[in-house]
Amino acid sequence: MPKKKSGKKKLKMTEEERILYMEQKALAEEEMRKKKEDMLNQFLKDKLVKEEKNTRFNLYKLTHQWRALLRAAKSKELKKDIEILSQTFERVVDRKDSVIKSLAKDLQEAEEQYSMALRSHLQNMDTLIDLQRSRLKILQSEYEEELEILKKEFDSERSMIVDHHRQEMNDVQDILFAMEENASDRENEARQEFQSLRDEIKNKNLEEKHALRIQLEGQVEDLWKQFQAALKNYQETTEERKAAFETLKSKDETSAREIEFQMRKLQRISDTIASLKAKMAQNVKESEERNRDLKEQREVIAQHFHTLKSQMNSFRENERRRLTKLTLDSNASIKALQSKLELGERILKVSEQCRKKETEEEKVLPFYASSLTQEEEEDVSAAVAEPPSEQLAEVMHEYTSLENFWKRYNKVLLDKVAMDKEKSTLLDENQRLRTVLKQYLDGISVNDEILSNVNPLFVVNQQTNVPMSIPVGDPRVQRPTQTVVEAAHVVKYTV
Repeated sequence: MPKKKSGKKKLKMTEEERILYMEQKALAEEEMRKKKEDMLNQFLKDKLVKEEKNTRFNLYKLTHQWRALLRAAKSKELKKDIEILSQTFERVVDRKDSVIKSLAKDLQEAEEQYSMALRSHLQNMDTLIDLQRSRLKILQSEYEEELEILKKEFDSERSMIVDHHRQEMNDVQDILFAMEENASDRENEARQEFQSLRDEIKNKNLEEKHALRIQLEGQVEDLWKQFQAALKNYQETTEERKAAFETLKSKDETSAREIEFQMRKLQRISDTIASLKAKMAQNVKESEERNRDLKEQREVIAQHFHTLKSQMNSFRENERRRLTKLTLDSNASIKALQSKLELGERILKVSEQCRKKETEEEKVLPFYASSLTQEEEEDVSAAVAEPPSEQLAEVMHEYTSLENFWKRYNKVLLDKVAMDKEKSTLLDENQRLRTVLKQYLDGISVNDEILSNVNPLFVVNQQTNVPMSIPVGDPRVQRPTQTVVEAAHVVKYTV
């Protein structure tokens, strides 16, 4: 029944409704298809994640198994190495124990010899130090005595030069004071002579003027009488021109008096100037002569002063140079003694270190036996006992106490040369053995390089055609290294 109803409904649908229905149906199908695709994609993603997780887990398992295998192989190798090292260590420990026992025995035996040698050495060092200190005290006392003598000589000479210089300066000051007093006295005398001469000339001029005035007054009175008589006659004749003449006459008289006064004044002044010039020239000449004498005396005194000053400066320079040289020599001697002291301390330290390195034989017999015969030894002792005649022999005679030292030094030097020679021999043998080992390794190896060359184990009549100059640094002579690659690295870059 429902189907019939739906069929009826479909039949009853219009065309537009049917189109709309078809579109809705298509949209529903499209949505269903998208949902299916989304579900499929989600399923594939989940499957991919699961596969990746499984892959990581499998890689971890492979890595863990490979590591276990590699650890097992490596542990076997390390166990072998540890066994070899333990055996080697036991051998070394045994050898060291034996060496320690022997060294302890040697040490016990050497303690007494060392204490005896140390006591003798300390006694010798004390004597040497006392001798050196006495020498230093003697040198110090000599240096102080010479320095005191030089100081006394320098102080005495300096005081003498200073007193002499002070006395000469006092003499020069006295001479200058006397010269100044003499010059002032002469200047006062010249000034007094000038004033007296001036007063005499002035009085003489006044007397002459008074006499002339009296004479002229008499003549003027006579002339005045004559003039009055003539004047009367003239006035009678020239009354009119009298007034003009009187005025001109008064002017002429005043002018004449003025001219006469000025002429007398000029004459007096010129005479005074001439006398003063003559006196001044004489005074200048005398003063120049005195100044010249004083200048010569001053130059002589200055030259003597410079000579004394140069002598004093040269003496000071010489004394300063001597004092500097003495100071430098004393410092150099102190440094030389200090360096010798340091050298002695260093020698003592080195001797102590060398004594620690000595063998039992060297401790028992520190000096080698002499190769000379009895007669030769007697000749040598006689030659040493003779007093030296040359300077070099005297210097060598002072170092006869170092004969035992040179014996031990020569013995150690011979041992060093012998060990160097033995070292070179062992190095040559080691080189030869390395070469033989290299040839043996090439002979037992099978590779393209070895097969392409001649076989080193092929020997005919105890001879081989393989060259012996093979470098020792060949990697096959050294210890072979094993390269280990982890499985994770292989799986990561190959699978």
